[in-house]
Amino acid sequence: MTTHHLNPADFPIKLSIKTDWSEMDIFGHINNVMFVKYVQASRVNYWAQVGLMKDFESLGLGPMLASVSCNFYKPLFHPGEITICAKMAFIKNSSFGFKHIILNADGEIAAEAHDVMVFYDFKNNHKIPFPQEVRLRVKELEGREV
Repeated sequence: MTTHHLNPADFPIKLSIKTDWSEMDIFGHINNVMFVKYVQASRVNYWAQVGLMKDFESLGLGPMLASVSCNFYKPLFHPGEITICAKMAFIKNSSFGFKHIILNADGEIAAEAHDVMVFYDFKNNHKIPFPQEVRLRVKELEGREV
């Protein structure tokens, strides 16, 4: 697999995390399940920065995860510090997606992940169109149209 098409500079949202000894598997590297946990942390960090946590608390509106996928390129080790970089990949009517890359301590791409979510009304239990005001916050946060 190649990572030449991925440039960390293209990902405006970054989150640094220190690995934990408990995240290692029997082979001495960070377990693959942890990569998905790191992506979750990145996703929640993005939501907070774009104000979705406040929307959920006040209106009961927010994202619901539909799928997540991850391609692994290099192992991660403990002790270490990783960086998860995120950007909005697309926004459709009610669905939207993120692209993440996980960088090892040397800044090398260890994994690439993709999330698909739907915007959801948790009070009425149904998906809703992606709100225009959230789209504007994404544009402001990322400095680009999505």
